[in-house]
Amino acid sequence: MDRPDLDDARDKAHEVGDSTAYQWLVRGGLVAFGVVHLLVAYLAARLAFGATSEDASQTGALRELAGAPLGPFLLWGTSLGLFVISLWQLLSAFVGHLHLSGTVRTRRRAASVGRAAVYGALGWNAASIATGGSGGDGGDTASATLLSLPFGQILVGLVGVVIGIVGVSQIMKGVRDKYEEELKGSLSAAQKWVARVGHVGKGAAIMIVAALFVWAAWTYDATSAGGLDTALQTVRTAPFGPVILLAIAAGFACYGLYCFIWARHARFH
Repeated sequence: MDRPDLDDARDKAHEVGDSTAYQWLVRGGLVAFGVVHLLVAYLAARLAFGATSEDASQTGALRELAGAPLGPFLLWGTSLGLFVISLWQLLSAFVGHLHLSGTVRTRRRAASVGRAAVYGALGWNAASIATGGSGGDGGDTASATLLSLPFGQILVGLVGVVIGIVGVSQIMKGVRDKYEEELKGSLSAAQKWVARVGHVGKGAAIMIVAALFVWAAWTYDATSAGGLDTALQTVRTAPFGPVILLAIAAGFACYGLYCFIWARHARFH
């Protein structure tokens, strides 16, 4: 059965995706996302060297950006860029990943929906901080809310499992060079290693966040859960914590550099 309205919508989405202006906006958004990760790497490294009050998260990175010269201007630009790549991922979920087929394409499109949500939320945080708000990761608040619900421990545990799956997926994406599916053209050997280290390092940090949620569910203690900042603060107090933090910082720095590579080689269909 023909669905002309759906076909027309897909044609319009393809037209947007083929627009040179749109593609340059997406590239700018990826560069902004890379800068956010470089700032996270910087904050994580500061934690490793003894800073105790750093908010080493993506929202913390946006707050750091707010304190830079022309901070509000940079934040608004970052917010716009993140909203643009959120839109890009929504379009990819609708008409993208055409180089793939079957269940692989379906999985990639579903992943694009998740990415769109992440980029959109981070863009909203950037806009909030630019207008004088605090942004916020809300990991501990979210876990406390879930724990107060019926079957709250199970819900928090499931959140931890889902976050863990994301972390494992990120690690495997780096180990198996799956990131190449989102790129056009080939990378140099050095660029591939940057991409691998970046994905593995970021995946490892996500796995720590997942472990905190699972532990919070197990102990029925919402304060044990939290976002990236809580995870890195926990690592700081562990044996060899500063060394592990520096390794994670290197991973985030490499992921930030990978975003620059991604901006140059982005696949739009």
